[in-house]
This record gives sequence, structure tokens and C-alpha cells, in this order.
Amino acid sequence: MATTTATTTAPTRHDLLGIYLNDHLAGATAGMGLARRMAAAAEPGSARSALLGRLAAEIAADRTALVSIITALGIKVSGYKVFGAWAGQHAGRLKLNGHLLTRSPLSDLEETEVLRLGVSGKAAGWRTLRTLAETDDRIDAARLGELLARASRQEDELEELRVSVAGQLLRERSR
Repeated sequence: MATTTATTTAPTRHDLLGIYLNDHLAGATAGMGLARRMAAAAEPGSARSALLGRLAAEIAADRTALVSIITALGIKVSGYKVFGAWAGQHAGRLKLNGHLLTRSPLSDLEETEVLRLGVSGKAAGWRTLRTLAETDDRIDAARLGELLARASRQEDELEELRVSVAGQLLRERSR
């Protein structure tokens, strides 16, 4: 009986970078959908609505910047990961929270926390790419600095919003 040995080659730096950036693109896709949903659910004309509308637009622009970087690096966008993130973000709306057809009182708080975590992950991705930009001139280090500064501001704004939402929710419910 003959035996065959399966040989596998170790993933290249390019392969690993492609996986990493496509994972970030999937996260950006989910975050963009969540930000848009949060903006749409906010009371029209409110400061919260204005903030979330601006954040949703910025997060969409950040996703576009990531796609541009992926393209500049010659990496193929993984359609199944992007679709999976989109589907997961939509499926995430279905929670067993007693509010199948309406938003739960916890929705604003939980969504703000999830979006803030996503922005923190995005900032980590920009920092990783900034390190790569030191040796790869296809990546604009100055642009990454701008994206990182914006992500830092977004984190601060989302944390301020999270604290406000938590305070309103818990004070309202404790009466």
C-alpha cells in the first residue's frame, strides 16, 4: 500500500497580510452597517443623531480607505468574508431580549459599546499598517496618521456617548 505525504507550504507574508486586512475589512463592513443603523434609530434632529450620522459617514470613509490600501498592496478582497460580516451584522439584530420586533431598552447601550470596540480594533489595524509603511512605500504613512487620529477621536466620542446612554438608561430604570 502506497502512502502519500501531504505537503503544505507556509503562508507567505503577503498571504498573512491579506488574511489580516480582509478580517479588518469584514469588521469595517459590520461596523459601517451598525453605525448606519444606530444613526437611523436616533431621534431626528438630536445631538446624538448628528454625532452618529457623522460617525457613520466617517466609518464608511475609513472602510473605503482600507479598500484602497488593500488594492495598493495587490491583495484580493475576500468577498465571502465581507458577505459574512454583513450577514452577521444583520443577524445580530435578532436577539433573545424580549423585543423581537422592536428595539430593547439596552440596544443603544450595547450597540454603542460594540461600535466603540470596533473603532478600537480599527485603530489597532491602522497602527499595524503604519509599522508596515516604514518599509513599504505603497502605504501612505501620513494618511495612516490622519486615519489613526480620526479613530482616536471617534473612540473618545463613542465613550462619551456610551457613558451618557448608560447613565440615562440606568437612572431611568432605577426609579
